[in-house]
Amino acid sequence: MIEQIVEPLLSWYRENRRALPWREDPSPYHVWISEIMLQQTRVEAVKEYYARFIRELPDIAALAACQEDRLLKLWEGLGYYNRVKNMQKAAKQVAEEYGGQLPRDYQKLLALPGIGSYTAGAVASIAYGIPEPAVDGNVFRVLARLTEDEDDILKQSTRKKVEGNLRRIMPPDEPGDFNQALMELGATVCVPNGAPKCNDCPLNHLCGAHQKGTELDYPKKAAKKQRRIEEKTVLVIQNGREFAICRRPPRGLLAGLYELPNREGYVSREEILEYIKGLGLLPLYIKEAGEAKHIFSHVEWHMKGYFIKVASTGEKEKGKLVFVDKKESKGKYPIPSAFAAYRKYIEEDF
Repeated sequence: MIEQIVEPLLSWYRENRRALPWREDPSPYHVWISEIMLQQTRVEAVKEYYARFIRELPDIAALAACQEDRLLKLWEGLGYYNRVKNMQKAAKQVAEEYGGQLPRDYQKLLALPGIGSYTAGAVASIAYGIPEPAVDGNVFRVLARLTEDEDDILKQSTRKKVEGNLRRIMPPDEPGDFNQALMELGATVCVPNGAPKCNDCPLNHLCGAHQKGTELDYPKKAAKKQRRIEEKTVLVIQNGREFAICRRPPRGLLAGLYELPNREGYVSREEILEYIKGLGLLPLYIKEAGEAKHIFSHVEWHMKGYFIKVASTGEKEKGKLVFVDKKESKGKYPIPSAFAAYRKYIEEDF
């Protein structure tokens, strides 16, 4: 049955494909950047980030040479910062080994930092016309429903099987359109949340799950492990027109990014004041800044915040804290979106 999807799928894609900026000029660099950005992020949200990133870093040489702080600032809001760090590692390798051009070879693409089989397949097929599959969550969902596949899509063996099946039927002259058609169908018709739009699907006459009304039973995947809860107290410390930030360790979650100072656990007002005094600062005012939650892949931060004004000091550093002007904090230093609930205390006057 799977061989029968090619023609109706491509015909549907030609008529219904969305106009997306990275499709207008599908160079290897553009495809690569867009596909990394699209991981874990909605298409509409990516458009603005993509345009800014390409404007600032138009090619691999620019990406390889970019200062890390600037690079992380360009990525701020997209999350999963290791993605962009790996992109820069790959860019440096490509500059050194391939003359600044992504290699026209699936296995060589796959060997670059941060590039897995999906991204390698996307670049190879869309930019270079190489018939390699690009299997993301959308593709898994479409094919699982079509074939009523009971296998766990989180298993590597399932990915290998699906990639093998697609490689066997992929049209050699249109591999990029074929991959994009499957992804597009999953993103806009065979959708992940809620009922699929089966009446609009060019493959509904071939779909086993649709015939039985079991679309929502697919795809199959093992239950995720429960996230670990971490409690934190976040401090917004104002020193005149400046605010305190500090840098996270070079390894681990949000490695190397700037953040608002914070303490493990829920810390009392009295303990915070003692901490501020211990830094050699004089607290003038303290108030609660509300509660917030941020979800990472395996961890949830449950945060309580405090806004503290201290007596103005001309010193730029206190222990691990660095005082920066609020305009600098917005335009120069990459602060993760995990602290978004507390940025208003920096960007507004209190």
